Amino acid sequence: MPATETLSLDEVSVLLVWTAIAIYALAFIAYAIDLSRRSAVSIEQKDAARELVGAGYVSAAVAGRETIGQVRAAEAAAQARLEAAPAQRTRYLWARIATSLTVLAFLFHLAGDLTRGIASGRVPWSNMYEFALTGTLLIVAVYLVTLFKYDLRFLGVLITGLVVLLLGGTLVGGLYVEIVPLADPLKSVWLVIHVFVASLATALFALAFGLSVLQLMQARRERKVALAESTDAAAVEASVKPVKTGPGFLRTLPSADALESLAYRFAIIGFIFWTFTLIAGSIWANDAWGRYWGFDTKEVWTFVIWVLYAGYIHARATRGWRGSRSAWLSIIGFTAVIFNFTIVNLFFKGLHVYSGLS
Repeated sequence: MPATETLSLDEVSVLLVWTAIAIYALAFIAYAIDLSRRSAVSIEQKDAARELVGAGYVSAAVAGRETIGQVRAAEAAAQARLEAAPAQRTRYLWARIATSLTVLAFLFHLAGDLTRGIASGRVPWSNMYEFALTGTLLIVAVYLVTLFKYDLRFLGVLITGLVVLLLGGTLVGGLYVEIVPLADPLKSVWLVIHVFVASLATALFALAFGLSVLQLMQARRERKVALAESTDAAAVEASVKPVKTGPGFLRTLPSADALESLAYRFAIIGFIFWTFTLIAGSIWANDAWGRYWGFDTKEVWTFVIWVLYAGYIHARATRGWRGSRSAWLSIIGFTAVIFNFTIVNLFFKGLHVYSGLS
């Protein structure tokens, strides 16, 4: 190939990113198949049904449906599985395939991010495209690292779907920009610190958001189970009352309380990083513009997000706001983060205009 037709390093970066998006999409499909198969067949349900049939408590026909006893057994098993070591986890085939694809996509994603940085000669997060590139990379990184501690593969469909939507949207939506010299306010060490920490906080908020969505679904399922228990005590005592409780994959998830607790942990860590983001941004603003705070649109929304998560943490810790109210605060907080990244960057003018398309 003639030298004039050789791909530039930035073009290689874009090619790597498109490859990562394609593999993330395959991982999304595999995670979706995993959830659908969990809905069709539950290992815990099968075991509980066999025990009930063998003991003569229930017929084989009834055992084929979910019962109160099976619901309770599945909840206990899911809770134990959440913190099980990787080698001791249930070997869901499609979840393993999906996670392997996610790791492969992450490697291509990382390579695309690094080549963009090498091509530009700086950290790759000085504009909206680069922030999406690095921010989504950190979301996947936090998710994969968390898998060593918690079995959160049930979040995979949301994480990969979100990454495909955000990363693919920046390319398809025309947000990609050629490499250009940094604007003067960006020529600071605070670019490295401020934006990286903000991206890391966003990644943690994303996991809290996913857990909060599933918490609401699981809480609705648990309310149905509680209603069934209260309406037919005799059947409950025999543990044979069939219950329709929504999507079957919820049987393999921890309880709503456990999901809420985990979301709260991620939100607290994310809030710490976001607080540092706010402080670092103020210091950078003083260096660049001679004032710590100027009510610029981006500054205001960064503070709004801080207030939302501070309210979420305070309300849950001191006011007893748990359950659905807590989950909705977490969801609203992350919605504000996405609004800040998209709508504020694209449609609001201010001193942070360079964080948009150029």
